[in-house]
Amino acid sequence: MKALDAATLDLLWQDADAREVRLREVVSERLRLNPPPRLEDYIVATYFFAFRNMKLEEAVEEISYHATIGLKHPPKGSLLEQCAAKAAGVDAFDSTGRLGLLHVAFPLKMMLQPDGHLTSCDILHTIAGAIIFDVYENQDSRLIALQIPEKVLRSFPGPACGPQGVRMQTNFPPDQPAFGTILKPTAGITPDEVGKLVQEAAECPLFMFVKEDEDLYPNLDYSPVAERVRRAIAAIEQAREKRGGLGLIFAPHISGAPHEILDTVEAALEAGATGLMFSETFAGGTVRMVREALKHLANPPAIYGHNAGIGVKTRGIWREVIDLLARLDGIDFRQTAPVKPGLPFLRPYGAEWVASEEILSCPLPGINPTMLVRAGALDQGNIGLNLADAEKRGIMDSVLFLAGSAINSIKNKRGKADPKLGAEAMLQALEIYRSGVLAGVPIEKHLSSLLAMAELQKLNALREALRQRYPEAAA
Repeated sequence: MKALDAATLDLLWQDADAREVRLREVVSERLRLNPPPRLEDYIVATYFFAFRNMKLEEAVEEISYHATIGLKHPPKGSLLEQCAAKAAGVDAFDSTGRLGLLHVAFPLKMMLQPDGHLTSCDILHTIAGAIIFDVYENQDSRLIALQIPEKVLRSFPGPACGPQGVRMQTNFPPDQPAFGTILKPTAGITPDEVGKLVQEAAECPLFMFVKEDEDLYPNLDYSPVAERVRRAIAAIEQAREKRGGLGLIFAPHISGAPHEILDTVEAALEAGATGLMFSETFAGGTVRMVREALKHLANPPAIYGHNAGIGVKTRGIWREVIDLLARLDGIDFRQTAPVKPGLPFLRPYGAEWVASEEILSCPLPGINPTMLVRAGALDQGNIGLNLADAEKRGIMDSVLFLAGSAINSIKNKRGKADPKLGAEAMLQALEIYRSGVLAGVPIEKHLSSLLAMAELQKLNALREALRQRYPEAAA
């Protein structure tokens, strides 16, 4: 087979992440100095564009034509003109005028329903449609930010519970770190196995939250969701005395075609579910539909808006825009990423991570915050770093520390996965953090120092978990 030439290889090996990091730095600085306008009767979308031939100021008419009224030069004072997008600012990065930021105002006149509400799906198909991402003229395009008027923000349901709500629901005090775990194996398990897995977690008061994996489908002939929930709730009830008055939220995975969702939700709730999990990235409108359907309940379930696959969207839409809309629709939990040394395991990281956690937790009028979920390679080796970060930022009461394989895949001396051993190791890591002996240790030396403490204090569970999670460091 013919070898690829050097130029082609260089092109294929181009580091898109490095470009995105630099793009975010540039855009963030420009917006800090010249923020997007806020207009009472418009949603203002901020885009980064690199056009092949068109100048930034010329693009607004094309966007308005394709994304709003389908007509150029509407009559002055007409309804058409009231429904047309308009320019709200331009920031060209170079002399070509084809590269830079463009602010476009989309009128609420064309969007709002009679009672004044709007949906995230409608916002996205208008401001992130074909004219933004699919035309060849747009060499590059990003949807950077949204400015939504307060009256529209208040029309969204937002999280029913949020961090404070789930703590009240489970009796977890504000200063107690909240941990969660994920059922593993993640697929191919029966209700009986779900019950056993939940029981192992329920017996440890460390946990406030247990969820199923997105690969466990709700309506399986050998594992129907209602029966899984019944077994899980029974296991939680059986462990009640061991939990010292602390509750435990169980969230089954809910998916399916739109006409199936509410029936599945009803079955799960009737079986006792206190939480629900949706693969929100690929279920547009589902969270809002469920949140609206359950708003009459005195104690609505906490919704985990799982963002598996969000990277597909973040290639064109910045993560904080996606997370903002998910929060408005009503998610109570949202995964970001854990603090860890070295290269990141998954996105977000760096400035994107900061922006994601900020938009999920910042004050919004009439909208509860979303609980931040540190997950994705969170384990005994880095939990101390995450606890320290949350404490330093004053958000300990708003973070859920979610560990899956670090709890459920740690093997005991018999070579069998032992969740009790994994949980014990996490508790030991938590105690080391609370002791303060590693306070001030640089992030790059945290793991080796933690290993040394585990050896010194003969913390066998922690030592074994670190050996399995970090074989090279423990060698």
